[in-house]
Amino acid sequence: MIKVYVMQTCPDCREVKQAAAGDPRFQLIDIGEHVRSLKEFIRLRDHHAAFADARRQGYLGIPCFVMDDGRICFTAEEAGLDVHPATPEACSLDGTGC
Repeated sequence: MIKVYVMQTCPDCREVKQAAAGDPRFQLIDIGEHVRSLKEFIRLRDHHAAFADARRQGYLGIPCFVMDDGRICFTAEEAGLDVHPATPEACSLDGTGC
């Protein structure tokens, strides 16, 4: 099962949540719903090399897909999920990306 870390207030995550809802290949984990989920994600983000760019650029790194083999990716397509983007929004302080 592919773990998908998302947050309701992230525009990209909302699209991913909608596309993955009901798909048994994906386990949706909203890091804003419980502190336990947030801590789990922060441990992953702070220690995994895949997040180096996100940390350096000040992004949170969601949506995040943890594949069955432990590999981490940040695009729905790479995780095998077909997402149809809605109107672009920004959730970074500088108005770019998440």
